[in-house]
Amino acid sequence: MALSFTQEYFHIPAVTRAYTTACVLTTAAVQLEVVAPFQLYFNPDLIIRRYQIWRLITSFLFFGSLGFSFVFNIIFLYRYCRMLEEGCFRGRRADFVFLFLFGGIVMTLLGLLAPVSFLGPAFTVMLVYVWSRRHPLVRVNFFGLLNFRAPLLPWVLAGFSLLLGNSVAVDLLGISVGHMYYFLEDVFPNQPGGRKLLTTPELLRALFDRPDDPDDPDDRLLRDEQQGDDLHD
Repeated sequence: MALSFTQEYFHIPAVTRAYTTACVLTTAAVQLEVVAPFQLYFNPDLIIRRYQIWRLITSFLFFGSLGFSFVFNIIFLYRYCRMLEEGCFRGRRADFVFLFLFGGIVMTLLGLLAPVSFLGPAFTVMLVYVWSRRHPLVRVNFFGLLNFRAPLLPWVLAGFSLLLGNSVAVDLLGISVGHMYYFLEDVFPNQPGGRKLLTTPELLRALFDRPDDPDDPDDRLLRDEQQGDDLHD
């Protein structure tokens, strides 16, 4: 069982694995009282005046105490982050990391104006939004109650948050940043006179993109898909 779990864990794409693990470990540390939520939340005053720079990262890692909200958020994070990394970002790890950086930086800047203490849930909504806009024809079943096209999913999540009595500011922040990325990456470059404004830095490509590994299942599957496309053409 342990070996099977280990194999499955390392089969998860690298970026999804790293981020999800960091979120789970952060929540575990809070539950074990190793750290307190007050040491993690997004506070511009403490970041700027007391140089508590770690809050720029930890505010994206904590999803609340163990309970329904945590499980709900971590499932959505894992599911849609993995589908993005294995789908439209397959073989483009540096581009996927750049999406993380773009979303994190813009969300942090907008967080100065929004009443949000933890940015992790908003980051999840951003990933859901990007996935939903790139898969407009996919139908989503929400808890077996609603069936709708993928682009409606972020708005359904916002409505669900409202029903639970939570602030929709988090969802709207994630939707806004997700739409910025989608517009700059997928819409504007394809318009007359448009051009690509988001370019992955070469440093990220040097760090995260690596030569094909013949023993890596992801690389092997990507090569098979490319060969199939060539034969089709």
